Amino acid sequence: MQSNASTRVETRQGTLSGVVEGDVHLWRGIPYAAAPIGSLRWRAPQPVAAWTGVRQADCFSASSWQSSEYCVALGGGDPGRFSEDCLYLNVWSPAERSAPLPVMVWLHGGGYAIGAGGLPPYDGKALAQRGAVVVTINYRLGHLGFFAHPALEGEDGDRLYNFGLLDQIAALNWVQENIAAFGGDRDNVTLFGESAGARSVMSLMASPKARGLFHKAIIQSSYTLPDLPRETALARGQRLAEHLHLPNATAERLRELPADVFWSLEPPYNIGPVPIVGDAVLPQPMLDVFFAGKQHAMPVLVGSNSDEASVMPVFGIDLAGQIKKLRRERRLGLGLIKLLYPGVKGDEELGRQVCRDMAFTTLGYVVMQAQQRINQPCWRYWFDYVAEAEHQTYLHGAWHGNEVPYVFDTLGQITPSSAYATENDLAFAASVADYWVNFARDASASHTVLAGPVRWPAAVRGRDRLLRMGLNKQAGFRVENRFMRARMALFKRVMKHHVNLD
Repeated sequence: MQSNASTRVETRQGTLSGVVEGDVHLWRGIPYAAAPIGSLRWRAPQPVAAWTGVRQADCFSASSWQSSEYCVALGGGDPGRFSEDCLYLNVWSPAERSAPLPVMVWLHGGGYAIGAGGLPPYDGKALAQRGAVVVTINYRLGHLGFFAHPALEGEDGDRLYNFGLLDQIAALNWVQENIAAFGGDRDNVTLFGESAGARSVMSLMASPKARGLFHKAIIQSSYTLPDLPRETALARGQRLAEHLHLPNATAERLRELPADVFWSLEPPYNIGPVPIVGDAVLPQPMLDVFFAGKQHAMPVLVGSNSDEASVMPVFGIDLAGQIKKLRRERRLGLGLIKLLYPGVKGDEELGRQVCRDMAFTTLGYVVMQAQQRINQPCWRYWFDYVAEAEHQTYLHGAWHGNEVPYVFDTLGQITPSSAYATENDLAFAASVADYWVNFARDASASHTVLAGPVRWPAAVRGRDRLLRMGLNKQAGFRVENRFMRARMALFKRVMKHHVNLD
């Protein structure tokens, strides 16, 4: 890896020099907004000051404040050092490029509490080698990214609570301004993310502030939890300030609090895995926007994994207890649910599948129907591949987040999978990454079939189609019609009332 003159690019803010990694150029730690520190904490991101000379873009930036241990265990690796000064992005681009290339902007997951754009699973090299320009970003997390308090109301004329989403929007504006210098096509930007990153993609599809900034969306394992109402967020903000001995907090006193007091907070003072509804970024609940077919019009690829319930214990959800609760409260009709899950025995396994489908699988169905209302194509998938050496570890299928190193084709480079990945595993990952880049390059209202191991047709109006990626944990791809249709129809009707973390 080396820096050389071939990686010099001119951005609106100044000259950057990156590094060469074989046939890919990489720029790390590019500032896309001013440091949100001091008086800029809990404000919309501000423009970066221009610099003179050549700025070396060879190191990942600091990450937003978070728990290192939590991120190492669940978020994809060590996020490194922390700072409020965290609004930076990274770009991978093929060294050889003749025409503008599709751009893929990645929003990492982590429940809005952990994660960073520079984590090993998100290395963009393999996607860049397929002919895409890849961008990964950091955004504000936890209370620094999502916070409401009466003292901060309307400071800049707008109600703003979703500062992390505003960061993502600022990064997309940077892409519009600068990506051509890196070989990217500013008119073909795909926004993709997993878990909270996928939830962010959907939020930006519903946000008036993000209109026109991206042209396609990939939604990996988003979830049906409702957004946090403004009134609830304000009350929580007040209670948190009181907990931190600021019962009559002013904006100035809140901004004087050290950043490290927030990330270590325990329930009920920590943040949940959803944005706040009722500000200028998200004026309407995201789910309501999709139910009404009012999302920004664009092609969408959406799906989830076969054992998404693997993440539920992280939020303290007792899978068997959820079935006991349904039985006790006589909600939803437990007899009907059992009919929809033939052969499933015991409350634990039934709870696993019901929670998975209510919180995750149904969302793909909702998005598909929303897309059909506005005559936009939607590619749905169900990821059920497990690496050959890991079948006993992942007994129930692919866990929440397991698809990410397949999407980026990093399975053979990251730990621990590099130690056990077989040729078959690597070949499967390569096929998944191919589909993602093919979508970014080719998907449109008139191009509704993606090339790959099998032809993957979009679910256009009147057609409920889904691609199974992995068949009972084994390699294989198969298009199915009306996948889990009866379950999805039921859970769509009840999800707004019964999907929560209580």
